[in-house]
Amino acid sequence: MKETYVIEGMTCASCAQTVEKAVQKIDGVQVATVNLATEKLSVTAENVTDEQIKQAVTDAGYQVADSTIEQIFIIEGMTCASCAQTVEKATQKIDGVQAASVNLATEKMVARFDLEKVTPATISEAVAAAGYQATVASEAKDETEAVDKKAAHIQEMWFRFLWSAIFAIPLLYIAMGPMVGLPLPTFIHPDHHVVAFAVLQLLLTIPIVYEGRSFYTVGFKALVKGHPNMDSLIAIGTSAAILQGIVMTMLLVTGRVIVHYGHHPDLYFESAGVILTLITLGKYFEAVSKGKTSEAIKKLMGLAPKTARVVRHEKEIELPIEQVQTGDIVIVRPGDKIPVDGVIVSGHSAVDEAMLTGESMPVEKREGDNVIGASINKNGSFRFKATKVGKDTTLSQIIRLVEDAQGSKAPIAKLADKVSGVFVPVVIVLAILSGVAWFFLGQESWVFALSITISVLVIACPCALGLATPTAIMVGTGKGAENGVLIKSGDALEATQKVQTIVFDKTGTITEGKPVVTDIVTYHDYSEEEVLVLAASAETGSEHPLGEAIVERATAQQLSLTDVTDFQAIPGHGIAVTVAGKALLLGNQKLMNERHIELLDAVAMSDQLANDGKTPMFVAAEGQLIGIVAVADTIKENSVAAIDKLHRMGLQVAMITGDNKRTAEAIAKQVGIDRVFSEVLPEDKAQEVKNLQTEGLHVAMVGDGINDAPALAQADIGIAIGSGTDVAIESADIVLMRSDLMDVPTAIELSRATIKNIKENLFWAFAYNVLGIPVAMGILHLFGGPLLNPMIAGAAMSFSSVSVLLNALRLKGFKPKK
Repeated sequence: MKETYVIEGMTCASCAQTVEKAVQKIDGVQVATVNLATEKLSVTAENVTDEQIKQAVTDAGYQVADSTIEQIFIIEGMTCASCAQTVEKATQKIDGVQAASVNLATEKMVARFDLEKVTPATISEAVAAAGYQATVASEAKDETEAVDKKAAHIQEMWFRFLWSAIFAIPLLYIAMGPMVGLPLPTFIHPDHHVVAFAVLQLLLTIPIVYEGRSFYTVGFKALVKGHPNMDSLIAIGTSAAILQGIVMTMLLVTGRVIVHYGHHPDLYFESAGVILTLITLGKYFEAVSKGKTSEAIKKLMGLAPKTARVVRHEKEIELPIEQVQTGDIVIVRPGDKIPVDGVIVSGHSAVDEAMLTGESMPVEKREGDNVIGASINKNGSFRFKATKVGKDTTLSQIIRLVEDAQGSKAPIAKLADKVSGVFVPVVIVLAILSGVAWFFLGQESWVFALSITISVLVIACPCALGLATPTAIMVGTGKGAENGVLIKSGDALEATQKVQTIVFDKTGTITEGKPVVTDIVTYHDYSEEEVLVLAASAETGSEHPLGEAIVERATAQQLSLTDVTDFQAIPGHGIAVTVAGKALLLGNQKLMNERHIELLDAVAMSDQLANDGKTPMFVAAEGQLIGIVAVADTIKENSVAAIDKLHRMGLQVAMITGDNKRTAEAIAKQVGIDRVFSEVLPEDKAQEVKNLQTEGLHVAMVGDGINDAPALAQADIGIAIGSGTDVAIESADIVLMRSDLMDVPTAIELSRATIKNIKENLFWAFAYNVLGIPVAMGILHLFGGPLLNPMIAGAAMSFSSVSVLLNALRLKGFKPKK
């Protein structure tokens, strides 16, 4: 083998020699040379793996750079699932391409490849050789222009249909009129002027063929390259009908065929013309429906303002949002949309973040607070420093997540992909065999056999198979985004509906993650306010979360605190201080017992508070108990409702926490948790999830912190709270932007609804072909039943694709259950 590796960390010639020697020591390596200028290691070896070489470089203190990247390509020219399969296969054949996945609905391909072996240009060339066009997404035009391009395509398809219909309607009337007794002018009536009857139909067919010329250019090109697609079926079928009509017309013109009065020549111009018109109409509806499936992206893109007011060189100037740079000072006035993410440096206001977080009430923002791009400033003015611009903003990341999800495939799509890959060639073979069978074995005319062949070619519809899964995923993930639930991939969407157990992290997920004072119990004629003032004064300046909670409660009540003296921290027990001349003790029962403070019935009260998941602290002044202050991490508003709803959905709910068993079980009892894993170290959370999986359960983990990231990654589905850390969000499969636990059952409901929709789509797509093709082959006619007209076959083919899309669009009406 001969391989090249990019080495990271080399700074001098000595580094290069170290790497060379380390690799040369591997048994089987013949040559290992390092070019310091290009930072590349070239290796010639036998029976040596990449892993051995990478490990040797790592052991030497350096790193082999990962040259594998993932790139999105926009694919033009695809018309059906067979096209998508062709593009995938053409790309996957390239040495160095590890994976390629094409989404017909979004017309995008995600390719993972080794940059050392493959370039994007190589992939584009391979796709072009297969008959399509691939453009790197980052090199393609702006997303807004892409949306405009789709709108232009929809309009183009509508005009193509209109022009086709203008000629198809009189063509159908002329061809079919005499058969059903409709009046025709004498000069084109087949009983009087059969040549004019035939020639006029040919002339009306020509503009229809011109309007539908893309079916032929794409279809025959794909056929010649050995990758027939849906357009190939249409092109072959209608070409056969038109050629038959032209031959018959020439025979009529030359007088070689004479049609007797009351008989009509066998012309198939109207079949070809109407088929092309109906399929064009179907493509128009398909384009409109595809546009509707991506409305979520359009709405998100529409949130961002186009310009920003920025301070440059001490002047206020208005710039396109693309020119805003990190560190710029941006001015926001009342009613403005905030252009990018940043931190307020002066001023204050209320900001409406509903479109991103779902929070209905405006959020007060002051100096030092973060603001999110695309949120709306309400009543104040402020200046902020841009911290995230362009693709790094929260809105851009959300759009990217939704796009990635819509461009991905669910495992259920593999069945449709396999069928679509062989479908078109099989249909062509079946069409030819059925026509030949009717002609030779059925002793039917060649016109009858041709009609059968055309019907089979036209009714076959891999489009419905190809659109069944991606359209539902697009609508489902888009609907999730509308509800504040960002689903990162088709895999995650499908796996979520299989979940049997939900594991919640406690702190910051079920609870607010911030302790607050919940109870103040007083003794010896002290008031709650007096106890709180003394306790808060004692804890002033404390960095302990419980102490901070007491101070915050006093501050919220606007109480005046007193300076303290003689502060003494007693580890594991509490503190002893002097407040307003009084000797004050604040701590646990051990501290009170050591200082001989009589607790009376306070011990029972303390135990009751502890059993409720609260942390009680005794307060004593001048050797006498004056109160108990209880602090707890309070339960989030919707935690109980969310867990109750999960139970009603038939799911088991567990909680994992580092808290002691008594506190954990108290919280679990309040919210209705089924299983509790307490006193779990952060590094052991993933193992607890794994233990559940070994019981055969599909597990979802819900968390918000860095310490939850391994467990989120270990779970079958990781669900991150949107207000959590970036690490947790990156590790998760689903992100809850509103940080509302009610969105957990919403995500599962949406997954179930989407997978149900996909199964419905696949059922109808398969059923349509299983039933439609045999009917087109004339099975019913064998037993005295009707024969399928090619025009009806064309209409049915278009309807099948549109019906699948319309079924997918039903998901737009999804609403979470109460």
